[in-house]
Amino acid sequence: MTAGTTPPATPGAWVGRAAGRLLALAAGLALLGGAACGGDESASASGTVLPPGMTQIPQSDEPPPPAIPFSPATPRYVVREVASVAHDRGAFTEGLLVHDGVLYESTGIEGRSDVRRVELATGRVLQRAALPDQYFGEGIVVLRDRLYQLTWKSGKGWVRDPATLAPLDSFSYTGEGWAMTTDGTQIYMSDGTSRLRVVDPAGFRVVRTIDVTEAGQPVHYVNELEWVKGEIWANVWLKDLVARIDPATGHVVGWIDLGPLAAAARRENPNVDVTNGIAYDAAGDRVLVTGKYWPRLVQIEVVRQ
Repeated sequence: MTAGTTPPATPGAWVGRAAGRLLALAAGLALLGGAACGGDESASASGTVLPPGMTQIPQSDEPPPPAIPFSPATPRYVVREVASVAHDRGAFTEGLLVHDGVLYESTGIEGRSDVRRVELATGRVLQRAALPDQYFGEGIVVLRDRLYQLTWKSGKGWVRDPATLAPLDSFSYTGEGWAMTTDGTQIYMSDGTSRLRVVDPAGFRVVRTIDVTEAGQPVHYVNELEWVKGEIWANVWLKDLVARIDPATGHVVGWIDLGPLAAAARRENPNVDVTNGIAYDAAGDRVLVTGKYWPRLVQIEVVRQ
């Protein structure tokens, strides 16, 4: 968290996030053993799931979900499932995007973090690049034929070749790294607070910040980001809601409810974690969503409620 950034409403939130991720790590390592990345095709094909309860933490340690939406006047949207493909159930999804017809996904958990290229039509993992075991992978973005990758608390990121995933460079930043998106010129970065950083990719320098609000109140836990037709769409951690954010003002101009999709994912695999992952395929004008350990990647149509 950078100096001046508004902290989440509950100090224990960061403890809860860390505890939950450590338990998720323990569960994944105990189950997957040598296949620690959890992203190989055999693990996906076998339908491997995590042991019941291992991704959960006691209620006393769990940070409270954000009290959103704040205002009934903010437009609400529901979704219709258009299509879906298989998603790696071992993937602790942190970042998602489509570039040149290929799905890119980054995953978290120390010892299991990677970035991978995925076949859009099937969900098959085509290629992956693992992070060193000490790093917890977070969001990704592609800008000017460079793939940028964050880590959670290490203050270190990588620049990769999108075609090969080979590292080309690295960069540093202060505070936590959660997610990124781009308008084609600058990078927008979340750090889990209610504030987005606008970053110049040359040197990864913060040029300004955006406070995300709804009805005049800060929206904390802004997580995975995607640029969709001039708006920033953002998952909110611990909620099955996507905020539609005006990047000029930071105001939430609408809420998209992914609750029914999350419920369906949990019926298929009760060990799924939070909704996390929005990808916009501009060529096909379609929005794709998923979550941590979700069994499917879902194409959605958004409809005003």
